[in-house]
Amino acid sequence: MANPTAICETSLGTFTVELFLDQMPITAGNFIELAKSGFYDGLHFHRVIDNFMIQFGCPNSRDPQSRLAGTGDSPKGTIKDEHTAKISNEPGTLSMANTGRPNSGSCQFFINTVHNSYLDWFTPGQSKHPVFGKVISGMDVVQKIEKTPTRDDRPNPPVQMKKVTVQGA
Repeated sequence: MANPTAICETSLGTFTVELFLDQMPITAGNFIELAKSGFYDGLHFHRVIDNFMIQFGCPNSRDPQSRLAGTGDSPKGTIKDEHTAKISNEPGTLSMANTGRPNSGSCQFFINTVHNSYLDWFTPGQSKHPVFGKVISGMDVVQKIEKTPTRDDRPNPPVQMKKVTVQGA
């Protein structure tokens, strides 16, 4: 059976991701549940760093000017760290954001725009960010978001996720 996909419609265009439900059922399943509930619809990318990554999924980013954008969790709270599949943080991969503490991932994730292998959970060091998906079309849109002008790492003008639609789950 094929993995589900998510169509991500942003104010700068649409990209599609494959969600690795077969290898990362907790993390990908959490994303799918939140997307199907409409949780991500209308939120804004709150952290964009050129030549690194774009981050999304904080409920406080509904207002792109909110000082709390980047600090929120989902209504479900946090999920258990899923350190199973050894998938590296390569360009185009979706990775679970967290506070650095164990089991602190929730609803926020980032898309790597370069190979950030030092963020892999299976490499030495503090960072533990499990990969649970990959952009399969529309990487040009991800790159457009990455190149958006920013102020304090926030896109200026704001970039909105209009809608996330999951297919095949």
